[in-house]
Amino acid sequence: MPLYEGRQNVENHIKVSEDTKNAIVFGPEGVFAQMAQAIGTASGAVALDGWYGVDFDAVVEGIKKAGADAEFVNINDVFLPVDEIMDYKQEFITDDPGFGYCNLDGRISDLMDAQKLEALRKRLKSGVVVYGYGAAVPELFSDYDITYYLDKTRQPLLWQMWDGKLVPFACDAPRKEYDWKEYYYCDYYLLHFQKHFLIDKMDYYVEAVKTEDLKVIPRNAYDEIIKTMLDYPVKEVEIYQPGPWGAYRYKDFWEIEGLECNAWNEVAGPELSILIDIGAEQMINLPFVNLMQYPQRLVGSYVHEKYPHLFPLDAWLDDGYFPEKTPAERISMPIHTHPGTEYVKTHFNEPLGRYETYYIAEAYEGANTWMGFYNDADLEQWEKKCRESNNLKEIGDWKDYVCNWESREGDLYLIPPGTDHGHGGNQMVLELDTCPSIAGTEYSFFSYDFARNSWDDNTKTMTGKPLKMHMDHSFNVSKFRREDYVDEKLRARPSVVKWTKDYFIERYSSVPEMPFEIERIHYSKKGEYDTQGKFCHIVTLTVGKNAKIYSRKNPERCTTINLFQAAVIPADFGEYAVESETGEGRNTITLVRWKKG
Repeated sequence: MPLYEGRQNVENHIKVSEDTKNAIVFGPEGVFAQMAQAIGTASGAVALDGWYGVDFDAVVEGIKKAGADAEFVNINDVFLPVDEIMDYKQEFITDDPGFGYCNLDGRISDLMDAQKLEALRKRLKSGVVVYGYGAAVPELFSDYDITYYLDKTRQPLLWQMWDGKLVPFACDAPRKEYDWKEYYYCDYYLLHFQKHFLIDKMDYYVEAVKTEDLKVIPRNAYDEIIKTMLDYPVKEVEIYQPGPWGAYRYKDFWEIEGLECNAWNEVAGPELSILIDIGAEQMINLPFVNLMQYPQRLVGSYVHEKYPHLFPLDAWLDDGYFPEKTPAERISMPIHTHPGTEYVKTHFNEPLGRYETYYIAEAYEGANTWMGFYNDADLEQWEKKCRESNNLKEIGDWKDYVCNWESREGDLYLIPPGTDHGHGGNQMVLELDTCPSIAGTEYSFFSYDFARNSWDDNTKTMTGKPLKMHMDHSFNVSKFRREDYVDEKLRARPSVVKWTKDYFIERYSSVPEMPFEIERIHYSKKGEYDTQGKFCHIVTLTVGKNAKIYSRKNPERCTTINLFQAAVIPADFGEYAVESETGEGRNTITLVRWKKG
């Protein structure tokens, strides 16, 4: 699955103490020297724990070359045999070809031999250095004198996995058959809960995205950076993906080397990373979810208590611009639907269903959205045709079934679970959705993708195999909604909820099952809003050139976003302003926030 990062205007500039700036060591030579010195002066054992994808062998080699005189022990020595580990994982990988079952209760020590683990614990008294994923599991942690946590952002890890280069638990080399389901439904959770256990107990945090660009941060300094970041609006490093409906509007805004078409780009969400400029010699690159160390501050108390560990919102841009008239079968998303909370709990052990909205940020000639079915459509016949096709044979009359809606800029389509739909092209869609999964797994059940070839990123052509469908899941969750229902309930209308001479705020109509609100702030020079200390906002500039977002109480706590860029405003940020730096024309911020708080 090809994936690209975009790093234009994503830096988060924050102010921290001089002590914190000076405490950070930059570059592998300095980091290895610091670690070697710490090991040499430690009064006991040292742990080097971390996330998948970290090159522990290179780190250990660097520490040794820096002069560390210690015995190094690979934590792999205490893991169970790989075949036993795979037996354990099968419950979570499952036989479902498209999805798995989340290992919410598992811990890394489940994969370890209890006797070997105890034997290693006794060896810690001799001052060894233990390294690898799970080196500081709770059963060992209290016996270490110093603990390092080596972290990696998500996208480079995925590139390793897709290239067959990821080294998983208990292995000394990549396992070629390692599958994304094994990561997203089992290993991610083992890693996540181990990191959650260590993050406020570690002695040092190590940014280990690239071995040639290591940074070591003492815990107190790291904690100051995280807490301070939550005093500001947060911008994230966007990701872009080509696909069979990929389009070309992105070329007018962003330079993404190697990206030849853009199906969508994620502008805010838990799987992205953040770049933090603290005024030091280099920026810090962390996973966005590290901010969830203080969940009440980021998502608010209600969301944290209702959905522990979960950042429940996503924002995406679905590209849809084509310079020439192009058939619907090329420019449309697959016809698909999403599951509700009860379905994902039962089938996938996820905490929250997928609830979506399409906000039409730009509408071109022929802008349209597929949603629901025509009132007179034979839906039993539709299901039969989809199953017979299995996306390998064209359904010639598919447009006689799926209802088509003309889109205009500012339209909002509500997409509660069970609503068959798809972006129809010739429009830029801002998707504001729930994220159902701690791991960031997305649940879209495809029923028909026009039997077309998919994108092959190696040849940069539409010559890949047709996408696989999820017929059983799709028709299990479909509510087969008709056009009358869509028109009456799901074509949302905005109402003014606050008006001033300088700005006004609109809120779109909703339906009870949707857990979030979609709102807009319209202004010429400046608008204002408030998180009320309990609502996390994701704000996107949908009209205008740029917007400065700042705290009304502390204006220096600010950031600037460009058109179609987003920022996450932490729940405890309070009253804030959005201001046009040009002060010209109409500006619109479109935002999503939870209904309850």
